[in-house]
This record gives sequence, C-alpha cells and structure tokens, in this order.
Amino acid sequence: MSPPSISSERQRNERRKERAAFVSILASAGLTLGKGVAGFATGSLALISDAANSLLDVAATTMTWLAVRAAHKPADAQHQYGHGKFESLSALVQTAFLFLLSGVIAVEGVRRLSSGETEILLSWPAVGVVVGSIVVDAWRWWGLTRVARETGSEALAADALHFSSDLVNSVFVLVAFAAAHFGYPQADALIAIGVSFFIAFAGFRLARRTIDTLLDTAPKGLAERVTGLAEKVPGVVGVDRVRVRSSGSLIMGEVGIRVSRTLPLDRVTQIKERVRNAIHADLPDSEFTISTTPVQIDDETVLERVMLIAARLRVPVHHVTVQNLASRLSVSFDIEVDARLTLAQAHEVASRLETALVEELGPQVEVESHIEPLVVQHLDGREADAETVAGIALSLANHARECNGITGVHSVRVRETPAGFVVNYHCRLDPGLDIATVHDMVDELDRRMRTDHPEIGRIVGHAEPRPAAAAGRDIAAGGTSGYR
Repeated sequence: MSPPSISSERQRNERRKERAAFVSILASAGLTLGKGVAGFATGSLALISDAANSLLDVAATTMTWLAVRAAHKPADAQHQYGHGKFESLSALVQTAFLFLLSGVIAVEGVRRLSSGETEILLSWPAVGVVVGSIVVDAWRWWGLTRVARETGSEALAADALHFSSDLVNSVFVLVAFAAAHFGYPQADALIAIGVSFFIAFAGFRLARRTIDTLLDTAPKGLAERVTGLAEKVPGVVGVDRVRVRSSGSLIMGEVGIRVSRTLPLDRVTQIKERVRNAIHADLPDSEFTISTTPVQIDDETVLERVMLIAARLRVPVHHVTVQNLASRLSVSFDIEVDARLTLAQAHEVASRLETALVEELGPQVEVESHIEPLVVQHLDGREADAETVAGIALSLANHARECNGITGVHSVRVRETPAGFVVNYHCRLDPGLDIATVHDMVDELDRRMRTDHPEIGRIVGHAEPRPAAAAGRDIAAGGTSGYR
C-alpha cells in the first residue's frame, strides 16, 4: 500500500486534472461562438476553419473531462489494473478529430482556390475576436501543458495540443487578414491549407505517442532508470528484469531482484519495501510489484548453507561441526524431531536432510546427524509449592559451588508438568569465558541436578556475565526477577 503522503498527492493531481479539463470546456465554447460569428461575418475560410476547430475542441475537451474522471476510478474486478487507459483512449479519439478537421479544411481551401471564391470582408471586430482567441488559446495551452507535464496526463496533453493548433491557426488568420488588406485575398485559402497540414502533423505525433501507451510500449529510458534505483538499495545482489508501462498518468511495472538466499524472510521483505520506496521517491505516480529470487552468493559459509537447507526442510539443527579433511568435507550436527516419532520415522527425517545437504555441498561431502527428541506439544503445568522451589534452589546453589565458576544462582522457577518438573534458573559466570566453556559448565550443573533430582524432566539454565561487584556471591532465591 502506498504511504498516505503519496495517496494525498495523487488525489490533488486528480483534482487539478479535472479542474483544468472543465475550464477548457468553457474556454472552447466561448472561442467557438466568437470565431463562428466573426468568420461568417467576414467570409474568411481561415477564420471559419478556426471556429470549426474550436467546435471540435468543445467535444474533445468534454471527452477529456469525462475520460479524466473515469481514469481516476479505482481498480475493480473487471479492470484490475485501474482505468488509466481511458485517458489514452480519449487522446486517440481526439487525434481522429484532428485528422478529420485537417482534411475538411484542406479540401475547402482547394475548392475556393479552384473556384476563385477568395474574397473576404475585413472588420475590426473580427480582428478583435481573433486577437482575443489568441490570448485565450495561449492561456489554455500554457495551463494544460503545465498540468499535463506535472501529472503525466495524456488526455490533457492532447487537449493542450488542440489549443496550440488553435493558437497557430489564429495567428495565421491574422496573417490572412493582413494579406487580404494588401490585395492578396487568396492568401486566406492558402494559409488555411497550410494550417490543415500543421494540424495533421500534430495529430500524427499525438497518435503515435498514444498508440505506444495503448500497446504498453515502455517509456524510453525508464526501465534503465528503475534498474539503477533498485541496484542502489542495500541487499540487492542484482536486477533480473524490469518491465514498465504507462496507464494514463500512472507508471506501472514489475521489478525482479536477486537477494542472498541466506536472508530471513523479514529481511527480504524489508529489501523489497526499500526498493519500492526508492522508486516512489523518484517516480511518485507509480505502482511497482517487486519480486525476489534467492541466489547463492560467493561468501556463503558451509555453516550458512547447512542452516539454510535445514530451515527449508523445517528441521531444527544445532551443534553443527564442519571439518576440512584431506580429501573431503565432513559435516555433523544434531537434529531435533518430534519425540513421539518412531525411530523409522525420525531416521527418514534425518535421511531427507542428509540427502539435501549432499546435493547442496557435493557428492564428496560426509554428512552425519545425531537425532534428539523435541517436545512439540504444549505442557499443562502449575507453579510448584514454595518448599519444593526452595529445595531445588538450594541444590542448584550447592552444585554451582562444586562446578567452580558458576555463581549467583537466581530467578529459580519450578513448574509441575506431566513430563516432570520443568526448572528454569539464571546464573552468573566470568564474562571473559568463551561460550563453549560456559555451555559445558552449565551442562555439568544440569547433569548433577538430574542425578540428584530424577523428578526433573527439563532444566534450562540461562548464563549471564558476572559483574565485578557480584564476584563470590551465591544467591539462591526464588521469584522471577531477571527472568527473560
């Protein structure tokens, strides 16, 4: 989903487009009326053709307004990519109007020249109408071009082209009036024919751009631009493909990126979101779908590859040992399987993981696994009585002193379950010890406790670095302080 700021900006652009299109309808209607009256009063073909062009503009701008409103409708079951193509369709119909108009003007100009009907009646009011239309055409062309450029609207761009053709046409009408005043009335028909060619050329350019949009032609250079944006996002190994297309003022597309296959899913999601945000920052009116392909990168360790394959098969593993022997690689590890499985079922799980690792690391690898039971169901339990907790806490403290290095046993909790007592406790050790030594020491304490208390089904010791001020203290207390 787009951030709220992007959505608000898009809504503002939509309102601007609709307002610009509606103002153009009013302007076209006023120009048509003024030019038509002046054209028939003077008999100027150039001015009558200009009025006809403005009349078509009334229809075209009305169509633009309707198309812009339709394009802003959200996607639905029938139009799952939205309604943006309505703008392109409107622009294409407007080009047909332009070609029709240019043909009519050219034919009438040739007819007047061949028949000698070139006389026109000049008047200052007619000149005033033409000058006024030039001002209005220039104002609407500038306004529509600015909004079309800022919002990417093809329909408004087509509307701006109509007003630009009107502007040029009106300028040439003034030239025709001047030529007639100096004794060259046939210039009116010649200029009208010239204007028809200008309108046809402008319509051709608009039609080519609109057809490209309807055929989903990628905007020139945009795919390379999006590729560069995606490649700069940390975590993106490479860009496989970029597909872009225009839908009205909206740019839509797909970006396929490569990421390290060892990344967790939440990290991959973050990378996709950062790519999407980077594109939005450069192209606010855009919607891109980001897909990822996990790939092996050069600096993957054997441990990372083992953990990745195990995660794919959803088999918990630990105590992974990797050995580089003279002629081969040896990998061993512990796997945890449902304690309720039979040996045959557990062995099948282990074999499936071992086979996958051989396929990953090569046929020369030696793979060995040790199967451990994993209690997967939730245990119903209750807090043990205070006397039991105190006894186990005291036993933990005594055995900790025997282990020579474990101090500060605290946060002792004992729960009664169908599988026996579950004991959780915290203890403190020298912060400079390596974790392997710490693990062995805590395991030794756990082993001693199980020997003395066979009723314990599970014991979990959490080791903490011992503060200097706490050295030598041995606290055997119940409660939950420091529990994590």
